[in-house]
Amino acid sequence: MRTEELLDPAPVAALAALLDDGLPAPRPGEELPPLWHWVALPRWPVSSELGSDGHPARGAFLPETGLPRRMFAGGEVVFHRPLRVGGTVTRESTVESVTPKEGRSGKLVVVVVRTRLSDVDGLCVEERQDLIYRERGTPTEPGPAASDPAGAPLRRAGQGVWDFATDPTLLMRFSAATANPHRIHYDWPYATGVEGYPGLVVHGPLMTLAMAEVLRLDSPGDRVRRVTHRNRAPLFCGEPARVTARAGEVELTGPDGRVRTTLAVELHEEGTPHA
Repeated sequence: MRTEELLDPAPVAALAALLDDGLPAPRPGEELPPLWHWVALPRWPVSSELGSDGHPARGAFLPETGLPRRMFAGGEVVFHRPLRVGGTVTRESTVESVTPKEGRSGKLVVVVVRTRLSDVDGLCVEERQDLIYRERGTPTEPGPAASDPAGAPLRRAGQGVWDFATDPTLLMRFSAATANPHRIHYDWPYATGVEGYPGLVVHGPLMTLAMAEVLRLDSPGDRVRRVTHRNRAPLFCGEPARVTARAGEVELTGPDGRVRTTLAVELHEEGTPHA
């Protein structure tokens, strides 16, 4: 598999903030520290391609092993030349081997993936990653019921009506995309045991973005001048919800029909130039 990717400064700055080691974040044109490419070159699979574990479903690039539990087991990275923040990177990845084995915990499969990262001047990084797939485990303690990723969160249900589906993977990905560390969106024990919610809380901005996206899908030619939004009540992860749009007014309701959040849109007048 071969892709062209931008070594975006934004995730580089995000990792620097996370590590908080007193050093400045590498800026565009500067060298990327060793192993930071794991964060600086993220690969976001689309929601409909996720498997039950949250990883991309196997059978496309990664092989189907018949074993559900995936672990990052190690590897090796060789740095020929530094990658530079803001540059264009060519990634070439191949599955080198798929090896069934028998371990102390049962059957397992070792998958070895080789990746080469190059810039306009040639090869920068060579990497080997060892992935292990194992048999299904036994839960050790009670917790929330496991659920598969819901797929694409918005699905058309009629004219101006869309279903909005959420799952823990979606909430985690939105938290990461917006740099939102609030634990009510991903930490079940905290959300239920400390804050007293019945489950993980769907982000208010995620609900509002979903409503705005419905308008964009239904009326792709409209140019939005102003939006006014209001969150009225929380929606909890996994609860079925519905988005209804009519004449620039949108509302998102929960399974009980109660309105959770609203959005009103003012459009540019036809013929008004872009700002």
